[in-house]
Amino acid sequence: MTKNYGTYQNPLVERYSSQEMLEVFSPDRKFRAWRQLWVALAEAEKELGLPVTQAQVQELRANMDDVNHERAEELEKRLRHDVMAHVHAFGLQCPKARPIIHLGATSAFVTDNADMIVMRSGMQIILDKLISIIGMLAHFAAANADVPALGYTHFQPAQLTTVGKRACLWLQEVLIDYHEISRVMHSMRFLGTKGATGTQASFLELFEGNHTKVARLDELIAQKMRFPGVLTITGQTYTRKIDVLVLNALSGVAQSASKFGTDLRLLQGLGEMSEPFGQDQIGSSAMAYKRNPMRCERMCSLGRFVIVSVLNAPLTAAAQWLERTLDDSANRRLAIAETFLAVDAILNVYLDVVRGMRVNAELIRRRVAEELPFIATETILMRAVRAGGDRQTLHEKLRRHSIAAADVGRKTGKNDLVERLQADKAFSAAAKEIRRVLDPARSVGRAPQQVKQFLEQEVKPLLSRFSRRPRRAPQTELKV
Repeated sequence: MTKNYGTYQNPLVERYSSQEMLEVFSPDRKFRAWRQLWVALAEAEKELGLPVTQAQVQELRANMDDVNHERAEELEKRLRHDVMAHVHAFGLQCPKARPIIHLGATSAFVTDNADMIVMRSGMQIILDKLISIIGMLAHFAAANADVPALGYTHFQPAQLTTVGKRACLWLQEVLIDYHEISRVMHSMRFLGTKGATGTQASFLELFEGNHTKVARLDELIAQKMRFPGVLTITGQTYTRKIDVLVLNALSGVAQSASKFGTDLRLLQGLGEMSEPFGQDQIGSSAMAYKRNPMRCERMCSLGRFVIVSVLNAPLTAAAQWLERTLDDSANRRLAIAETFLAVDAILNVYLDVVRGMRVNAELIRRRVAEELPFIATETILMRAVRAGGDRQTLHEKLRRHSIAAADVGRKTGKNDLVERLQADKAFSAAAKEIRRVLDPARSVGRAPQQVKQFLEQEVKPLLSRFSRRPRRAPQTELKV
């Protein structure tokens, strides 16, 4: 297909999202979902005694996936109603079943229920990718659980942590996102068959006042579409609060990925860690030596788009009129699809980065060695006081020695704080312990144990559920 360079192209489609997610939000997937719903409706109505024949159901099922898109488009131009255009287009393929297609239903029966089907499929793709990221981050954290690194508060060197512990901070957020999306997806209840204002009046008429059969119709539709149940109370549409729950969960992914991307950009600026860099990749058109963190920058950029876009959902939910209004339609058509596509794009980058993430162990070691004497001053102070020194006097001496050592370090690149302390008689009682305090492994606290505990108790049980059964690998091709 020839690309049309004379019209706007959506970057989410052209550059960022996977083909898998694009297919989920394609018109073909939506209209096939409509037909699946019409088949389920006819089948359920037949089972409950309405005059729908098996031949009609079979005819509908035989043509369910063969959507005559062009004919539907022609009809919509004349009818100015997308659902009725597809009802008529389906009827042209199914002449026997034509009289009973959409029997008792309103447009929302197919549009809203199909939206739920599509969103559930999109969430499953996202969950698959999150599991892959969780597995890779867990492996990385375990491999680097004991590697000391500078911790930063306010982006200033603070107490030591480990490379693996920091990875667990990223991993914990992805784990929270996984559980939240899974919770929302598995608790989502179907709109079902509710009618024009949610009262099911049309279906009550069809079933001649039999409330039991009308309620059972609702349940059967949900079962046939593999949903855990239906909303008992609705207007014509399902409450838009469900969109809020779904998109908020997706926003969580964008937030976590942006945090990871920002951290890695900072670490790449320090030289301690970096995202992968291709052999032929160009970092800058002007500065040939540069290795800009373009993947993480893209992740953060798309994350910002998602976080802002998600605001559409609560604004739409708040603006609904009584039992139904149509000012949600255009907004939802854009906001829901593009949020899913953007989160999918973010996870494609996240997977690519984690898969090729690099650790500059030697530079990390040097930076730890440079900063550890300053970081260890509190421990040195405590030990000198325990040996009989005056806390306030020793604190002032430490302050002066630290400032002087920092000045020397800025000029020469060498930290001579240890030598200064060892030469100071006030610290002579603690002199033997100063070198022992400067062992990085003694300064990481419980970081290695925390990593092990977190992976064993919170990550491993989740991953083991997937190791027992084959799981399709998510499509993660990255378009640079």
